[in-house]
Amino acid sequence: MNPLRIAVAYLEYLAVRLLGLLYALVPANKAYDLGASLTGWFYPLFRSRRRIAIDNILKAGVTADPGEADRIARQAFGHLAGHICEAFKAGEIITAQNWREHISFDGPEESWKLLLESPDVPIMILTGHHGAWEVAATVIAFTRPMIAVARIMNNPFVERFMKEHHFRGQITIVPKKLGFSPAVIRQWMEQKAAMTLVMDQHAGTKQGVRVDFMGRPASTHTSPARLHLKTGAPILAGSFVREGAFRYRMVTGLPIRFTPTGNRAQDTADLLTEINRRLEAVIRRYPEQYLWAHKRWR
Repeated sequence: MNPLRIAVAYLEYLAVRLLGLLYALVPANKAYDLGASLTGWFYPLFRSRRRIAIDNILKAGVTADPGEADRIARQAFGHLAGHICEAFKAGEIITAQNWREHISFDGPEESWKLLLESPDVPIMILTGHHGAWEVAATVIAFTRPMIAVARIMNNPFVERFMKEHHFRGQITIVPKKLGFSPAVIRQWMEQKAAMTLVMDQHAGTKQGVRVDFMGRPASTHTSPARLHLKTGAPILAGSFVREGAFRYRMVTGLPIRFTPTGNRAQDTADLLTEINRRLEAVIRRYPEQYLWAHKRWR
């Protein structure tokens, strides 16, 4: 970075620190309501994203009523801001000692045991932009080491600050642009970690496979399927749903253990279809907590 960009980046960092100091004054139990309320007030201004959200809700068949679709979209916008605000306060409330008091489990006992009682087995946890995915990272890291693939911020000062103050527990953040290098796979296997991926964004024409999602073909990232077919690591697919202030429900089904047929392309498509089906099921149960405003179908 040249001196001017460094100076700008540092000023941005100072602004973030100032906002952090101000946000520290907000009571933890009011954080979600603050974010949701502010977004609710500005909802009419998000014209383009609002139209995308309503259109996606209608085309997904969640409702056929445009008015109801608008209500779901409004709540989804508020939930996005609210749960991120709450995530920044989660460390004040949820700890390695008390996290189970804040979580209920909605799924088969086999999946719960796999997460908590199988420390010698590396696993994959797949979810979408649904529920409280930011808080989920903190909680999952209390159960076992976690590896998460994420986009790294352009500002190195802010990126370092976020790592030090937002993520807690044994979390390794892998830059999205680096992908799944041999070193990352080796760390995953050696640590018996949870490889955690948010996999519901548009994958493009080169990196994705078009499979059904919410009743419509959607370009889906193949990396979760390829990792499973390569390693055999069982998959837990579902969502971390918010039920109240620092109260969450982990929703999942039986672990996915796919038996390959030898047809790599077909196995990848079939596995991605099953993963999407499971994510779709929980999104339909809690549509107000999904990020409908992103361009998933193009």
